[in-house]
Amino acid sequence: MAGGSVVTAGSIDARAAGIRLILFDVDGVLTDGKILLHADGSESKQFDIKDGTAIVWAQRAGLTVGFLSARSSASTAQRASQLGVTLVRQGVTSKLEAYESMLRDHTLADTQVAYMGDDILDLPVLGRVGLSAAPADAADEVRTRVHWVSRRPGGHGAARELIESVLRAQGRLESIVAAYLAEGTRA
Repeated sequence: MAGGSVVTAGSIDARAAGIRLILFDVDGVLTDGKILLHADGSESKQFDIKDGTAIVWAQRAGLTVGFLSARSSASTAQRASQLGVTLVRQGVTSKLEAYESMLRDHTLADTQVAYMGDDILDLPVLGRVGLSAAPADAADEVRTRVHWVSRRPGGHGAARELIESVLRAQGRLESIVAAYLAEGTRA
């Protein structure tokens, strides 16, 4: 992990080139960390549509995307379902144990995984993955220990920024853009 040192763009691209799985913490990364509790006991969260769009792009490009959360939430399960994300681990007492299980299940090495987390409980996984990332508003203890920090806060495009960086490093982003441009030029 960076440990507060500057990590060059070239080293991030090298790390991103081999990524096959992108994992995201949910609260504070895919959301702004706020939970709205309703009088009936239900809750709701706000997800960024741009993050969702990028998650779909990553999956279409052949990458696996997963959610790893210490909290269980129907909102998270619903959002994952909407995006076609089937690798979802919620309510885990140890994120590291859940992560190790995911590696075994998908026959992956640490170097093939990117993980974005925002708080201290994410540090065990962030310390293992090939590309560790954090949103701009992550805890100081996290931001100073990851390879890459988004310019955007959690729930406001940080996940998309990471996905675009990985796709760009793998030479896949331009083909996604080109497909949309080609669609627009059809008569």
